[in-house]
Amino acid sequence: MTKVLIIDDDSSLQKALRLGLTAHGHDVVAATSGSQGVSRSASDLPDVVVLDLGLPDIDGLTVLGRIRQMSDVPIIVLSATGTEERKVAALDGGADDYVTKPFGMAELEARIRTAVRHRTPEPVEPGPRQVEIGELHLDLVHHQARLHGAVLQLTAREFEVLSFLARNAGRICTRQMILQAVWGERYGDEAGYLHAYIHRLRQKLGDTEGRRIRTAPGIGYRLTDGPTDAS
Repeated sequence: MTKVLIIDDDSSLQKALRLGLTAHGHDVVAATSGSQGVSRSASDLPDVVVLDLGLPDIDGLTVLGRIRQMSDVPIIVLSATGTEERKVAALDGGADDYVTKPFGMAELEARIRTAVRHRTPEPVEPGPRQVEIGELHLDLVHHQARLHGAVLQLTAREFEVLSFLARNAGRICTRQMILQAVWGERYGDEAGYLHAYIHRLRQKLGDTEGRRIRTAPGIGYRLTDGPTDAS
């Protein structure tokens, strides 16, 4: 049974989420403020946190940061604001997923399953155990990435996006290909969502000019050796 902590001050939504998630076999605990949510995250040790950004006492992004400082629990952010900037801020702050209100219970439940599944890396299927693209080295068994010998601090999904691009290095990967390979069939149309992850990866790779992860306008992305790759 998955323990889900819901941090949201909307009592009607709290009730609906509790009923819906309990019906799917989850153990639901709740907090109605940011401070209470941080406390319950530490005391209840949930398997996943569903966090609303619009809280009465503490900004949701601050709550996100406080939980992330003490735990790697998967965090799914809820917000009535669906702008790309807000998504990037949440993902940069350590969120694992982002759901814009209004949403369906089936969608949220599917994202909870995905978040919990990605918490523990799945065994690597037969195939390459390591991938090297220039100075970038990926250990697919231990889910570790190094650039110029230094370990990159990547989340599980950031690593999966990067490893998918690395396994297809030099080739253009469409947004749909990446989304469906990493998140599943339900995510084929969320181009803005993927853009936020590419933004984070570029920052961690020191690739602010997009010379290592290159954009194919209107299509997707291509991983190269970096600045030395002029193609």
